Amino acid sequence: MPDLSDLRAEAEALVRRCQAAGLRIATAESCTGGLVAAAITGINDASAVFDRGFVTYANEAKMEMLGVPAALIAEHGAVSEPVAIAMAEGALAHAPVDIAVAITGIAGPGGGTPEKPVGLVHFATARKGAPTRHMVHIFEDLGRDTIRHAATRQALLLLMEMAASG
Repeated sequence: MPDLSDLRAEAEALVRRCQAAGLRIATAESCTGGLVAAAITGINDASAVFDRGFVTYANEAKMEMLGVPAALIAEHGAVSEPVAIAMAEGALAHAPVDIAVAITGIAGPGGGTPEKPVGLVHFATARKGAPTRHMVHIFEDLGRDTIRHAATRQALLLLMEMAASG
């Protein structure tokens, strides 16, 4: 498991921003396997803003826990913009929170294709009363842990943007 200590500043800033704004957070994670939730809950007083994390590694979990339609996964694949958006909106719908982030990607070392290479990660952020946002990034393939760590950092930054946009 990657050392999350260098993510502390981003996670702490996020917790403080959400405390000040009265916002609650949920995460919907696939390839990061709960690392975003771990980074946030490593901060003192995170319980004031963090409600829950959905670790939905399997497609069935995405469907059962977040309400992602099976047809969406079948048509686009689990690592796609529509699925990331459905995951974020599902987290928002299935938790008493104001903002949510979703992460789905290919951390490797296997699983990549020419169309969806190792390092491809889709992110989505959702906030009550605002349009859901999507971002895609292809991280350099420097190994599974490095990709997961970089995706965790990006998710924290996207949550901070969403918290600041209100």
